[in-house]
Amino acid sequence: MQTKDTTKTQSHAKHLAEAWRTGEGVQPLKELDPDLTLDEAYQVQLHTIDQNVKDGQRVTGKKIGLTSKAMQESLGVGEPDYGHLLDQMEYENGAEIPRGKVLQPRVEGEIAFILKEDLAGPNVTSLDVLKATDAVVPALEIVDSRVKDWKITLADTVADNASSGLYVLGGRPKKIADVDLKQMGMALYKNNQLLNTGVGAAALGDPVKCVAWLANKLSDYGISLKAGEVILSGALSAAMEAEPGDHFYAKFADLGEVHISFGE
Repeated sequence: MQTKDTTKTQSHAKHLAEAWRTGEGVQPLKELDPDLTLDEAYQVQLHTIDQNVKDGQRVTGKKIGLTSKAMQESLGVGEPDYGHLLDQMEYENGAEIPRGKVLQPRVEGEIAFILKEDLAGPNVTSLDVLKATDAVVPALEIVDSRVKDWKITLADTVADNASSGLYVLGGRPKKIADVDLKQMGMALYKNNQLLNTGVGAAALGDPVKCVAWLANKLSDYGISLKAGEVILSGALSAAMEAEPGDHFYAKFADLGEVHISFGE
C-alpha cells in the first residue's frame, strides 16, 4: 500500500482507536482538523489497516459505502467510499455477536462478490468484474462508527475505514450468469418484523459497477483486489440500528438468507 505515514496521520488514527479503549465514540476528526482532506483521510485508514496487518490480522476483502444517491447527498458527495475487511470482522451465518464487539452498530443487507481473479485498476470495466467473479452471496454488513453519535462527514467515515464493523456471508453462492443482480430483491427483517426492502439497482444502478469503481479507485493508492477476496458491493436499503438482543436477517431472491444476532 502506498501510505504517507505522517505524524498527523498517526495522531488521527490513534484518536479513532481511543474509542475502543473507552468503549465510547470520540470527537469527529473534522472538528479537530477542519482542513482534513479526503486523501489524508484515506491515509489514516491505510495506516490503521497496516497496523492491523502487522498485528497479525489478514485483509479478506473490501467494502463499498455511500452507493445510494440519498447517502451521497446527505454527506454532500458525488461518489462512494471504501474500506477494508479483515478476518476478525467476519462472523458465521447465524452467529451471535458478543456485547462490546461493536460500539454503535447498524445493519445493512448487501450483495457480496467472491473473486476468483485479481482486479487491478485503472480502466477496470463491468465486463472485467463479471469475468473475475467466482460467485455472489447474500451478506449483512454491520456498520459501526468510532465517531460519537455518528456525527460524521465524508472525511470522518473514510478515515474510520468507511465505518466498517463486521460482516456475515450466507445463503447459496450463485454464478453471476445465473442471477439478475440489478433486479434482485432483498427484504431486511429485525426481530421477525419487516423493516425495509431493496433491489440490486439501488447500488449505483448495478452492483457490478460498484466493484468496477472500487478497483479503479484503489489504483490511486497502489492497491488491487485479489482472488479470493470478498467485496461488499453496497447497501440495498437504509441501515437499521441494532440493540443488544436484536436478531436480523435478510432474504434475497435466488440467493437465500443471512442471519445475525446481538448478544444481550
